[in-house]
Amino acid sequence: MAENILLREDAPEIPRAVACAIFPQGGERECEASLAELARLLDTAGAELCASLTQMREKPDSATCIGSGKLKELSDLCDTMEASLVVFDCELSPSQLREIENAIERDVEVLDRSMLILDIFAKHAVTSEGRLQVELAQLRYTAPRLAGKGKDMSRLGGGIGTRGPGETKLEVDRRRIKSRIHALEEQLAHVESARATMRAARDRSGLVRCAIVGYTNAGKSTLLNELTGAGILAQDKLFATLDPTTRQYTLPSGMKFLLTDTVGFIRNLPHHLIKAFRSTLEEAALADVIINVCDASDGDFADHLKVTDDLLKDLGAEGKPTLLVFNKCDLCTDSVRLTEMRRAASAGGCEAVFISAKTGEGLDEFETKLEQIAAGGRTRETFLIPHSDGASLHLLYTSAHGVETEYAEDGVRVTATVDAKLRGKLAAYNVNKSVPVTDDGEDF
Repeated sequence: MAENILLREDAPEIPRAVACAIFPQGGERECEASLAELARLLDTAGAELCASLTQMREKPDSATCIGSGKLKELSDLCDTMEASLVVFDCELSPSQLREIENAIERDVEVLDRSMLILDIFAKHAVTSEGRLQVELAQLRYTAPRLAGKGKDMSRLGGGIGTRGPGETKLEVDRRRIKSRIHALEEQLAHVESARATMRAARDRSGLVRCAIVGYTNAGKSTLLNELTGAGILAQDKLFATLDPTTRQYTLPSGMKFLLTDTVGFIRNLPHHLIKAFRSTLEEAALADVIINVCDASDGDFADHLKVTDDLLKDLGAEGKPTLLVFNKCDLCTDSVRLTEMRRAASAGGCEAVFISAKTGEGLDEFETKLEQIAAGGRTRETFLIPHSDGASLHLLYTSAHGVETEYAEDGVRVTATVDAKLRGKLAAYNVNKSVPVTDDGEDF
């Protein structure tokens, strides 16, 4: 079972935390934004940020990240603030974790940014699949860092006459973790197989699949609730949603969609999480349309869009028809920022709409543009596929929507909604002129 580090029974009611960060020359603004986000992560995890310690240096100290002098300052700060937690806004190596723990005189828990995010995921995982994914990510991250947890492992020093129970316990724990990782991977393989079966059923439904993606706390779950009445948890917290939720959504015109809410993105999302949650994140890669939700009230919206775009590229979801949704526009009164957002949308070559999922403002325009994007370039075609060309028939079943078949002596007559690319591939078998997809939604 995934463990929540900050909410153990022996932990204080509200842990007090000190945040540490380093930044290169000229990186003050980015460091401030990252620390502000770290404060929100701590709040989501159930801790309180009581102080921050920053240092300008071009690269982390190999031993302690911040150097011995700054580490002494950190130790004194923990005593002054009565902190029980220290969080570094970067990733620490096993040796750095050990050296920092040993140097701080006060008994504190030392985490890095990745460990904190993993802890939040452990707190918010609800379904069995989510818990399996989080535990797997935690174990993959913890395994190489066992040596760094000297206080917990009671590991003895190296050299003749110093090997003892601590070393044995370390090796036993490593073997247990390796065995547990293997078991979790097998369980997730079965879950992913079931998910693939559900996706195949959705494909056969002929409905347009839309993935709601975006930076964490941009309002994705609130938007899905407003459109479909899904009733999923929507809080002003980071990573309030981990498990994907899919609901059918029908426009006033009658066009039907499948909307899937996905886990939010964030700066420096641990690669172990990306790997563990790949089957969940693939909802974006397999969608027909991407709905990219961005918080219009956040001054770092441009950075958030870049993080989302980069992760979509990593998932193989770039180049898909995209509707850029600037949410929480009721909280944005900065006309300059609104202009910047319009320029960002224009530069990205995608349609944009400004809405407030909470108040319903702009949802009419959202529905109109979503319908235009979903129907763009799609037509209803009838193909006569020879019995000998099973490959073309398979292509229609896997790539087209609303497939209807009729078997005849001269071949298989297939009527389906196809895009321009598929229409071109099967042009030789097309038996009628293109029929544009209408707004009544019957073709979907």
